[in-house]
Amino acid sequence: MDIQAIKEDRQGKVPYEYIRNIFKNCDPEKMAELSGTYYDSRENIFIIKLMGRDYIVKYPTGEAFEKDDGVEIESYAIKTIFLRYLANAKGIPLTGKSITYKEIPGGHVYYHNFYTRTILKLAKTYGNKLEEFIVAGEKINGEPIKTGDAGYRFQFLNNVYLTFIVWKGDEEFSPTANILFDLNTSYYFDAEDLAVVGELALAIFKRHGNLPDWKGLYQKQQQTVKNKN
Repeated sequence: MDIQAIKEDRQGKVPYEYIRNIFKNCDPEKMAELSGTYYDSRENIFIIKLMGRDYIVKYPTGEAFEKDDGVEIESYAIKTIFLRYLANAKGIPLTGKSITYKEIPGGHVYYHNFYTRTILKLAKTYGNKLEEFIVAGEKINGEPIKTGDAGYRFQFLNNVYLTFIVWKGDEEFSPTANILFDLNTSYYFDAEDLAVVGELALAIFKRHGNLPDWKGLYQKQQQTVKNKN
C-alpha cells in the first residue's frame, strides 16, 4: 500500500468533503440565481458550463458528470471548484475591467504558488508556439485581445472570465505570460481557489475544451504502478 499516495489523495478529498457539507445545506434555487447557472428542481441537478462544455452537478450529493456522455468526474479538484463556485457565488456581474492575481484579496500571499502553477507553465507551453496558442484560443471560443504577442479572454464559468496573454521569447529573453481576471472574480473564488482555477483553465485550454485526466491521486498512482508491472 502506497501511504504517500493515500495521503496525497486525502489532500484532495478533505477540501471536497468540506465544501460538499456547505453545498448540501445551501438553497439550490438561491445558488442558481447567484451563480447564473440553471437548476432543474425536478431532477435536482445544476447544469454548469465550464469553458464551453456542459456538466451536471447533483444536489445535494455534489457528484459531477459530463452532460453529453454521463461520465462521472472523479477529480476532487474539479468537483471542489464546481461546488465552491455554486456555494460562494455572490451574483456580481462582469465589470469589463481586468486585474492581476496580486490584485485579488490575499493574492500576494499565494502569488508564488499561482505563478509557478499557471503563469510560468503558460509561458513555457506557448511562448515559442504562438500558432498553437492561437488555435487553442479559437477552439474554446476565446476573444482575441490586442495585448502581448497573443492573448485571449474567455469564459471559465458563468460570470467568471480569464485572460491568457503570451509574449514570445527570443535569443535574449525567455518567453513570458500573464493571466488576468475580471474585477468581479473575488465574489466567486478566493485567492487560494484561483490557483487551482488557473491551473485547470490552462489544462482545459491545452486540450481545446476537454477536461484533463485529473483523477484521485491514489487511483492514478495505483494505475501507474499496475502499468509498470
